[in-house]
Amino acid sequence: MYKYSKHKGITLLGICLAIASCKVPDALQITENRSVPEAFDNNGNRDTTNMSAMQWRNFFTDKNLVSLIDTALKNNQELQITLQDIGIAQNDIRIKQGQLLPTVNARLGVGVEKVGRYTSQGAGDATTEIAPGREFPDPLGDYTAAISANWEVDIWKKLRNAKKAAITRYLSTVEGKNFVLTNLIAEVATSYYELVAFDNQLEIVQQNIALQKNALEIIKVQKQATRVTELAVQKFQAEVLKSQSLEFDILQKIKESENRINFLLGRYPTPILRDKSSFLALMPMAVSSGVPSQLLANRPDIKQAELDLVAAKLDVKVARAEFYPSFAISAALGFQAFKPSYLVKFPESVLYSLAGDLAGPLINRNAIKAEFYTANARQLQAIYNYEKTILNAYMEVSTQLSNISNLSKSYELKSKQVAALTKSIDISNDLFKSARADYLEVLLTQRDALESKLELIDTKKEQLNAIVNIYKYLGGGWK
Repeated sequence: MYKYSKHKGITLLGICLAIASCKVPDALQITENRSVPEAFDNNGNRDTTNMSAMQWRNFFTDKNLVSLIDTALKNNQELQITLQDIGIAQNDIRIKQGQLLPTVNARLGVGVEKVGRYTSQGAGDATTEIAPGREFPDPLGDYTAAISANWEVDIWKKLRNAKKAAITRYLSTVEGKNFVLTNLIAEVATSYYELVAFDNQLEIVQQNIALQKNALEIIKVQKQATRVTELAVQKFQAEVLKSQSLEFDILQKIKESENRINFLLGRYPTPILRDKSSFLALMPMAVSSGVPSQLLANRPDIKQAELDLVAAKLDVKVARAEFYPSFAISAALGFQAFKPSYLVKFPESVLYSLAGDLAGPLINRNAIKAEFYTANARQLQAIYNYEKTILNAYMEVSTQLSNISNLSKSYELKSKQVAALTKSIDISNDLFKSARADYLEVLLTQRDALESKLELIDTKKEQLNAIVNIYKYLGGGWK
């Protein structure tokens, strides 16, 4: 009768577990959008040649810049932080792998127990003899040497999916490191070109100050000859002071750029070696953008978002498996006795156990449901983030290609403007000397020429940085 009731209870429990397992919510079935346009422009260019395949050492030809990037890759703190993320992700894989395997523990125990004599156990021990004429010890010692093991059988692939998710997140951190690499290389390069541009602007301003001072001396002579008034002298003096103020503004920008580069290189302020000559003669590299679909394979941030999405889908499977019963096996084998000398008695001191445990949630599954719905929501976030990353990548490349084209046209026109204004300076000076132009025309011509030269250097800097940015946006620099 007892055995019948026990089997009946086990059967009833199994039925309850089965019923509970049937009421499992479905996971969201949403497919992410991976489609991109066939080309970056309306011309439908489908040339698959892609400059992102070029290694950064071959992309940048300035040896000083290459040396700076090398230092940044060794010392940059943000990159080092990212590398630690990779190590953390590797350890997480080991944790998930360990959960798949049995847990084995060795135990050595020593204890003593004294029970009341007027209890069922105490009364029984008092009338028990372990050998003729030898009573049960009181107090009772307890010496144990045993090995125990516990193992959760991964019936529903919960643990295996958790391990796959950990591996996927590890790969995601690797892509995150690659994304930091390409951004770091691009940031060092753009800061370097900005610094060299400021150097050239400083040189232009200093040359202009010398010209203005020379013009001021001429105006002072003209005033003594009563050809101009004190107003002209003060106007030219003010222009010299304005240019001198601009010189200090540029010096401050140079300092800021040097410090920014040193920060990226992970070091305290150190002189930045650079080639200041022939900046305007630098020719931007020809752009080969390939086709948009190549972004999915070349951009580390897209691959990272894709891997995060895969991990989020696996998390949903893990959370869904929590609704099902788990099956665990436990076992133990060893020796136990109340006296150390009895531990070696065989088989009297042998202890062993073997048990199977089937457990599943029946009532109050709100916590499991909340975890499952949270996993679903994170999966949706990962999908939207993946689609947003692809869209952002396409927009960045498209915008930068247009920027490169417009900057090229703008630079050509600004070069002609600088040439015309430079020539007009000599003309205005000659006309002023012959009294055919007043001093205001000379001043305005010098001011316009200075501004146009500074703008030309700015445009050249933007051209070079646009090439660096398109290289980064296409996924170059990390390979």
